[in-house]
Order: sequence, then structure tokens, then C-alpha cells
Amino acid sequence: MTLNSKIPSGDLNAKWETYKSTCKLVNPANKRHLDVIVIGTGLAGASAAASLGEMGYKVKTFCFQDSPRRAHSIAAQGGINAAKNYQNDGDSTYRLFYDTIKGGDYRAREANVHRLAEVSANIIDQCVAQGVPFAREYGGLLSNRSFGGVQVQRTFYAAGQTGQQLLIGAYQALERQVALGNVTQYSRHEMLEVVKIDGKARGIIARNLVTGELERHFGHAVLLCTGGYGNVFYLSTNAMGSNVTAAWKAHKKGAHFGNPCYTQIHPTCIPVSGDHQSKLTLMSESLRNDGRIWVPKAKGDDRKANDIPEEERDYYLERRYPAFGNLVPRDVASRAAKERCDAGYGVGASKQAVYLDYSSAIIRYGKSEANKLGINNPSDAQVKELGKGVVEAKYGNLFEMYEKITGENPYEVPMRIYPAVHYTMGGLWVDYELMTSVEGLYALGEANFSDHGANRLGASALMQGLADGYFVIPYTLGNYLADEIRTKAIPTDHEAFVEAEKSVNDRITKLLSIKGKESVESFHKRLGKIMWNKCGMARNEQGLKEAITEIQALRKEFWENVFVPGSADEYNPELDKAGRVADFLELGELMCIDALNRNESCGGHFREEYQTEEGEAMRQDDKYMYVAAWKYNGESNFELEKEDLNYDVVKPTQRSYK
Repeated sequence: MTLNSKIPSGDLNAKWETYKSTCKLVNPANKRHLDVIVIGTGLAGASAAASLGEMGYKVKTFCFQDSPRRAHSIAAQGGINAAKNYQNDGDSTYRLFYDTIKGGDYRAREANVHRLAEVSANIIDQCVAQGVPFAREYGGLLSNRSFGGVQVQRTFYAAGQTGQQLLIGAYQALERQVALGNVTQYSRHEMLEVVKIDGKARGIIARNLVTGELERHFGHAVLLCTGGYGNVFYLSTNAMGSNVTAAWKAHKKGAHFGNPCYTQIHPTCIPVSGDHQSKLTLMSESLRNDGRIWVPKAKGDDRKANDIPEEERDYYLERRYPAFGNLVPRDVASRAAKERCDAGYGVGASKQAVYLDYSSAIIRYGKSEANKLGINNPSDAQVKELGKGVVEAKYGNLFEMYEKITGENPYEVPMRIYPAVHYTMGGLWVDYELMTSVEGLYALGEANFSDHGANRLGASALMQGLADGYFVIPYTLGNYLADEIRTKAIPTDHEAFVEAEKSVNDRITKLLSIKGKESVESFHKRLGKIMWNKCGMARNEQGLKEAITEIQALRKEFWENVFVPGSADEYNPELDKAGRVADFLELGELMCIDALNRNESCGGHFREEYQTEEGEAMRQDDKYMYVAAWKYNGESNFELEKEDLNYDVVKPTQRSYK
């Protein structure tokens, strides 16, 4: 079966404008009688809830954190893309669209990506109006910097804490609606089931994480804005609470899961330091603007970085990809770092790291500052001091964070970095309107699969989350709800709610009754090792087949031997974690099945059997130019349905950043 993506007909440039002009509307009096549930209050959820509340809908928002401000969007560092061409360097809506399609290795849907590029400029205006303190040039104009996979400067930023500042803007807009009574906020609540009535999503079962009580909530539509599933790998840059549970419950209720194997490995993370670690820390991609990445030219060179002279350093990204240099896309940079370390050129105690060096940037900026200040023939010490000041203004909090974690001063010695799991391009399959294959159930932001293809370009996650919430869902949800104005609120004693709550309760009871010998955490760690080793930065047929068998065995063991302390009617974080890990144990299998099915390499999906002589990803467009949308038919039983990708404007070619 081929899925209907509901892409409007007509010219690509006009599709979104035509859609907005012709979609159905809900009049203000009717909006007051329509209930919308929003799960997750990160950038996508907070912006959607604020926008829908402002429009007059009755909105309920749910987050498992103690405040919407704790959503993981807050951790985004580097920036947000928009095609404003402030630098006058040739940027345009088309170029942002093209870069995103190419960056995703021609595995994204043209219409969605073009819409994203179109609304990107509006996002910046919206955020500036909210008071988001973007970095500015000397004259007051908003500043831009470069990110990977592009040759223009289009990334707007607020030092190294862009996600935090954008989330505070969306959060304030959300809290305004809470104060006005248009939005009801439920913190410390986790969605554990979707309620379907007559084939449509009509509500959720949520667990109050403080009291353990299960609650039923009705909604004419349900929006999932619950982020990605990178924590299936155990170690990732995600917050430790980030999980797949809401999306997975939707999947088991009929929502197709799109491209689950597309995982983004971020090239600039602080390397793993041992088995005791529970998460990894990202060093923003913005650091690749001015930092140069290198390894020693000699294998096993144990000298300190500063003792290795310039001519004995291999700036391998600049060597292999001269056109883009250190700013190649994330998948390319990550694989290149892995290749150097695997070949014996890695640095640090583990030899699983490469250097990210700021010394030449500090000198370059220092000389420029000296000129500005009219200092003739400045000393080396003066140049260094002035240069450090410029770097600190741009990236200071990132340097501070690195020093706190590693105990090394990155102004004096190069940072050590290595790739780590960061973002998931896969997610619930959605059509052009962001609706999943379950009517009335939507997925926004990282929770859906829609805009990044096989690899996301840096600074595009914040763009997609806010585009979906502020500018897309207000139109597309209205188009659906216009036909629901006669549907009265369904009482939560309806049999569908009763059944859904019973299934949630049964599962919790089962988890608590196993009383095994092994902790939830240890199962999660073991799953993570299987995923990283066999479905991580590189995959192959044999490894994936082994992984599927190993995950099935691990899942069986989990349900026989996990130990969950405490009870269900109290604050019990171990129980919350157990439910999430149980879902990861099912998702992990599907990720490996999807990776095994896709006999090609593209973006973040690198099958070792499909690579060029130079070690680059080798696509098979004639066989795999489609979105893999998986339907759940029972345990270990997934059915593949396809959405063919048709490129009318961009012609797919072998990606080259050389």
C-alpha cells in the first residue's frame, strides 16, 4: 500500500500559499467548544499550544517534567536557520530548501521542506517580537554564523544557548494563555496511551507521576510533540528523561513509524570517559565555524597536542572536502572522525577522539582586534588575549562547559571530540498536514519524520519545531476540526477510555510483579551497546541480523527478570523508567529491521556494503527512493508500507562536499 501524503497540487512555490487560502476554517465561537491535547512542551509543543490557545481553542498540555521550561529543547546550543540573507551572501528560500534536501541525501519530501524554508524568516520575526535576545552585530542587526552543509551564513543564535532562549519565548507565550484560561497545563504527567473511538484519536490516558494516579482526558485532536528517541542507544546527548513512549503508544494504535533507522550521530561531542556515564554532552556545531579539526599524521602519536608541530597535523576534513572543509554535514564529519580513529590516528587515553582546535581562530581574531584598536606590532601575548576575548563573546559558555566537564582549558589546549547519538530523523509518519495515519492524531517537531530526510543539517531542529507549532498546525488542524464542530465532548467513562486505562494499569501491575534480579538501568545499558555496535555509525547485514536476535532475547529476559521497586500509587521514577525502557526494547528491533531492509547508504544510515571507493555513502535511488513507513501488527511483526518520493524541482545527484 502507498500512503497518501496529501501534498497539494500545483507549483512547489505556491503549494503552501494555496493550501492556506483554501483550507477549511473554524469560526471563533466554535473554537471555544473544541478540545485539543498537546503532549510535550518543548519548542514544538509550547509554540503549538500557545498559538492554538491564542486562536481560542480549549487546550490541555502535558509534560513529564516539573515545568514546561525543562523540556529538552532548552539544551540546543548553536542556532536556528532562516533564509533572510542578512549577510548578502546569496541566501534565499530556494537555497535553504535545496541545502536541506541535499543535506538529507534526497530522502525528504520536497513539499514539506519548501514550506519549512518559506516560513523560516517568519520564525525569527516572531521570536524577536517575543524578546528573544539573538546575538547582534555592532550596528544592531541580527548576527548570523555558518553551520555544516551550507556555504552561506544563515544561522541566528544567542551565544551557545539558543534553545534555552527560544524556549523561554515560547514558554512565556504559553504561560500567557495559561493565565488567560485558554490552556490548562499538566506538569509531571506522562501520556501512556492514545484513546481511539471510531478510528479517530479522542484522548489519552496519562499518569500523574507524583501520585501514580491514572487520568483520562478527552480531546477532539491529540498533538504529539514529544521529541526524538535517541536514548534507545542509552548514551546520547539527549536529556536522560527523553523517551519514545508517547510515539510508540501511537505506533501500536495504528500510526505508522517512518524511517526509524535514520539516526543522527553528532560529530562534536565530549568523548565517552568510561562505563560509569549515563549521558553525553554536546559541543555545538557552531564551534566548527572557527575551530579546525585534526589528528596527528603519525599513528599512535602520544605527544601533547601543543607539542605536535603544524606540518605533522592532518586537518583531514579540509584535506578531503576542500569546498566545505570543517563545515561538511554531520553525517560526513562523523564518519570521517570514526575512519581516522579506526585507522589508528585517534587521540586521548581512549584513542577514540580527534582534536577541535581554536588556536588559529584566536590569533586571527586577535590580529583583527589589534587593527581595530590601532595597536601596531602587537606582541603574541596581546594578540592571544584580544583573540580570546572575541572567542569568549561568541562561544564562552560552551568553552566553560567543556572545562567544567574535562578539567582542560580549551583556550589553551584543543578540545577532544568524538561523534555521539544526537537526533533522530525518523519518527511518526505524517502527511503534509502533520497528521499521522490515525485520524485526529498529529506529530510535530522531532516526533515526526517529515523534514530532514536521512540527515538533519545543524540548526534545523529548532526551525522545524517552531515552524510546525507557530505556522503550520494552526492551519492544518483547523482544516480537520472544521468537520468536528458537531462532535460533543465524549465523556471519559466511554468504554474506549475504560479499556485504555485497564491496559495501562495491567502493564504497570505486570512490571511491578516480576520482582527479578536486574535493574532497569542495566537492561537499558545492554540494549544501548547492541544498538551502538550494530546499528550505530555504521551497519552491515550480519550485524543487524545479530542485533535483531539479541534484542528479542534481551526483551524476553527483561519481562522475566527486571526488578522494579516500590509501588504504582506513589512517586516512582524507577517504574516510569521501566515503562520507557520496555518501549525502547521494541523500538530497537524495528530500527534494526528498517536498517536491514534499506540496502543502500544514505545520510545517517551507512551500510558498509554500500559505499563508494572513497568511503562515501552510496544510494540506490532506483530501489529506495521512498519513505519506509512501518505498521505495527503485533510483537516482532512489522509491515512495510511506502511513500514514494518524487523530486520535481531538485534532481537527486551523488552528494559532494569536495
